[in-house]
Amino acid sequence: MQRPFSYVWEFEVTSATLAEFQRHYGSGGSWVALFRRSPAYIETLLLRDCARPERYLTIDRWQSIEAYRAFREQFAEQYAALDRACEGLTRRETDLGSFDELAGQSGG
Repeated sequence: MQRPFSYVWEFEVTSATLAEFQRHYGSGGSWVALFRRSPAYIETLLLRDCARPERYLTIDRWQSIEAYRAFREQFAEQYAALDRACEGLTRRETDLGSFDELAGQSGG
């Protein structure tokens, strides 16, 4: 059974690159435009830390990990080019992990 899949990244941005970072990583940005080329893409959430405004998280959601892998294979060149174009926008990037969504789970 395929489950929705998400991956999470943490970014530390300088004040000088903040607007450009938001332009590329926000819901109408370059990354979302690339991801939308796959019918398996669901959404991207861009979150800004209230206590540390230079810290952001992105959560990219896909229909399944297999669909995400297929996208990465099909669009490898475009992904790499956009990644290079956005390199100077952050001070630090950290891959926080990949996650399966668990349907029907309730908190304790």
